[in-house]
Amino acid sequence: MKNKFKLYLIIFVTIIVASTLISHLSGFDFSFAQNKKVKLGSNKKELKADANLQNINSLFTTVAKEATQSVVSIIVTTKVKNSPTKELEEYFHQFPEFKIPHPKEEDMKSQGSGSGVIVSEDGYIITNNHVVENAIENGIEVVTNDSKRFKAKLIGTDPLTDVAVIKIEEKNLSVAALGNSENLQVGEWVLAIGSPLGLSSTVTAGIVSYIGRRIDIINDSYGVENFIQTDAAINPGNSGGALVNIYGEVIGINTAIATTNARYQGYGFAIPINLAKNVAENLIENGKVERGYIGVQIQSIDETIAKASGLDKPEGVLVQDVLENGAAKNAGIISGDIILSVDGKSVKSANELQAYVASKRPGDIVEIKIWRDKNKITKNVKLKAREEKGTEIALNQKNENLDNAEEISSKPIKFDKLGFTISKLDLRLKNERKSESDVLVSEVTRFEEAESRGLRVRDIIVEADKNSIRTINDFKKIIESKKSGDALMLRVKDERNTTRYVALEIP
Repeated sequence: MKNKFKLYLIIFVTIIVASTLISHLSGFDFSFAQNKKVKLGSNKKELKADANLQNINSLFTTVAKEATQSVVSIIVTTKVKNSPTKELEEYFHQFPEFKIPHPKEEDMKSQGSGSGVIVSEDGYIITNNHVVENAIENGIEVVTNDSKRFKAKLIGTDPLTDVAVIKIEEKNLSVAALGNSENLQVGEWVLAIGSPLGLSSTVTAGIVSYIGRRIDIINDSYGVENFIQTDAAINPGNSGGALVNIYGEVIGINTAIATTNARYQGYGFAIPINLAKNVAENLIENGKVERGYIGVQIQSIDETIAKASGLDKPEGVLVQDVLENGAAKNAGIISGDIILSVDGKSVKSANELQAYVASKRPGDIVEIKIWRDKNKITKNVKLKAREEKGTEIALNQKNENLDNAEEISSKPIKFDKLGFTISKLDLRLKNERKSESDVLVSEVTRFEEAESRGLRVRDIIVEADKNSIRTINDFKKIIESKKSGDALMLRVKDERNTTRYVALEIP
């Protein structure tokens, strides 16, 4: 009996020792405890962020918290235009049993959304023209950051800048701080705030990736496009919202995206706040924009134009044409001048000059420095109001060949390296087009220098290197005097009798 007890004791001890050993080696717990607490996570101490990183994080959260208070969502009700047409009704009239359903008036409406920025305590809000332009009466609703809803009144719109102002009846609103977009630099951090895809108070971050971008979304020759480009995510619904710098200042009004699928693909565009603010002030004070104009047709300068004009580097904008009775004409600016600066600010592109002048009003005087005949000249220009629509002609407009063009007499001369041919203008066309020059561009070779620089069939060459051209021989002599690498500035007249400049580089 005692031997059996000893045997049982030895077996029990062996099991306990073995289980303890296995537990330590395998990590498996053979404990009989029923209420063991589970501990998750590492025992290591939390990594401590660098003080500068903590400051940056705090800066972004502070800016986002403050700036979102002054950004609103806008819901716009519009009338649907695609109703059954009269022609469709007439067609089905021959089938009496077929009835065209006429939708109810409420079914002819749709809703869209956008964003806006509160710019006054008593309810003025800046947004985009394209957000509110088709709104029905009483069809604009504003939702503030604290979810309050208001009906908004349309104060005014400016399609040429895509800026609009609306107003809600409320006091003591949180007003956005407006910065100075003139001081903006590429590479600065920015936040885009708005209601993309219906998601209110959304904040995205990025940098300023370009300043002064033209994207041709305003279908008007007087349209002002000088956008701030950013990679902060902007989507449908962000339009009219705020682009904010790290100081919490609004430096742009989000407006458009570059995309192939109607969604964010990396680049968005905002109207500079200086321009938007100026337009908004005009709309609030007058209900419309009173904008000054120089009265010139301009083109950005590239290396070839600079070389042909005697400039050391591409700078300024070329005056292609001057409008009759315009401000520039009155100040003595002529076609062929190159505008280098306005009010001491260097001009790098046509849209940059256009945007600056758009911030001025009729009667304002601007100082313009020009390059003429390799000399710098200063002109004071008193801006005038816009002329009747249609007085300005689009730049670089292509002229198609006339189907019934008369055969052009005389021996044509072909400039193979430049890719165009000239012929003598016959007397009838010369009188019809009121030209003193006989030199007509009769052929332009595709993909060659002349075509790429904007020379077109039916252009008349009236000037080359500031020398008047009357005959084919006049022009031929100037071409022959050039060597490879030289640039040549031509002044040509198109079929609308509008003159422009074309710069060619001799291959």
